[in-house]
Amino acid sequence: MKGELFILSSPAGGGKTTIANLLIKEIPNLKRVITCTTRKPRTGEKDGVDYYFLTEDEFKKRIEEGKFLEYAVVHGNYYGTPKEEVEKELSKGFDLLLVIDVQGMLQIKSKKSDVVSIFLLPPSLDELIKRMENRGDSPEEIKKRIETAKKEIPQYKRYDYVVVNDVLEKAKNDVKCIIISHRHKTERFSLKLIKDEKLKRLLKDEWND
Repeated sequence: MKGELFILSSPAGGGKTTIANLLIKEIPNLKRVITCTTRKPRTGEKDGVDYYFLTEDEFKKRIEEGKFLEYAVVHGNYYGTPKEEVEKELSKGFDLLLVIDVQGMLQIKSKKSDVVSIFLLPPSLDELIKRMENRGDSPEEIKKRIETAKKEIPQYKRYDYVVVNDVLEKAKNDVKCIIISHRHKTERFSLKLIKDEKLKRLLKDEWND
């Protein structure tokens, strides 16, 4: 059975990466898609774990080769989702969690209909600024990202679900519930889950007794 692709977006500093990392640890059979970027690694970030860090030339070569499911330029840096990795993991039956911005979500939704999109809203712009300050963003970076956030936040209407990230644990649990509920959709139900043979026959409409 093919897996499902979940997209998690938020403005910079909205908590999408933190929540994604927590969910990967808690939800079995859920993997995070590692995206590519040309920006420099932040303190503690590792290549192949947080992102695939590429040079601009390497990134542009992959664009020409059609290797991205989506890509965008954000704050002067390229970000992109490797197409082959997504399709390979979905075909293995894994659910995938993709942490990308609004531009990326819109690109993917224009190509794939079977995508579940979730938007994380900050409780306020002041809180968003505070979070960016706490992670060490410069005043120039913060100013630029807040301007982008003002354009991204009204796009929440384009998403399937909206979660306010006020209290981290609650927001994480809300997103977790969305993912788990989709696993219980009728089209994802498998008779392999049923051990009782009589019930299995009834479900297959083969009951003759």
